[in-house]
Amino acid sequence: MSDFENISVVFDLDGTLVDTARDLLRVLNESIALDGLKPVDYQALKKLVGYGSRALIERAYADARTPLSSERCDAVQKDFLTRYADDIAQLSVPYPGVIEVLTQLKDNGARLSVCTNKPGYLARPLLDALSMTHFFDRIIGSDDTPEKKPAAGHIFHAAGHKGISPIVMVGDSAPDVNAAKAAKAASIVMTYGYSPVPPEKLGADKVLSSFKELPQTILELTP
Repeated sequence: MSDFENISVVFDLDGTLVDTARDLLRVLNESIALDGLKPVDYQALKKLVGYGSRALIERAYADARTPLSSERCDAVQKDFLTRYADDIAQLSVPYPGVIEVLTQLKDNGARLSVCTNKPGYLARPLLDALSMTHFFDRIIGSDDTPEKKPAAGHIFHAAGHKGISPIVMVGDSAPDVNAAKAAKAASIVMTYGYSPVPPEKLGADKVLSSFKELPQTILELTP
C-alpha cells in the first residue's frame, strides 16, 4: 500500500494552490476605472481576495470615498466577473512546490480534490489554464454545492465521502479551518495566503510556510 492510500486531501484554491491576487486586482482596477477610480493599493486589498469580488469592489469604492449603490455594485461586479472569466490566468501561478507535491501525493495514492468558495465555473477554467486539472478527482466551487465553507458539507462534497477515511483540509484562511472542524477533519494552514487574520491564530492543526512540508505533515496528522 502506498503511503497516502485512502487519504483524502482537500485543497482550497486561491491563496493555497495558486497565487491569483494579481489577476483579481488587475481585473478590479479595470472595472472600477469605468467610474474613474484610480488603481487600488495591492498590499491593502490582497488580504480581501478570499472574501470575493463584491468585497473587493466595496472596499475599493470606500477607499476612494466614492458612493456605491447596491445596483451599481451589481453592475461593476458583473463587469468584473466577465473580464476575469475572459482572461483568468494572465498573472496567476501555482505557489512554489505545488506541482511537485501534488505529483508526489497523487503518485503515492492520495485522493486529491479542490474545495473553494470561488465559483466552480471560474475555478475549473483557472486550473485548466494552469494545466493542473488532472491532479484532482473533484473541483467543487461555491456554486456546485448547497453548502460552502465553513460548512462541513462542502468538504464532504469535495472529498466524495463523509469521513469514511481520513480527510485533511489544506487552506489559508478561517473558512478552511472552520469547515475542517465542522467535518472533524485535520486542518493545515499555509502562511503565504490571503488571510487577514494571522495564520497562527486560526486554530489549524498545523501551520506551514512551505508547500514542500505538506507530505510529511499529512502523514503525521493521519496515523
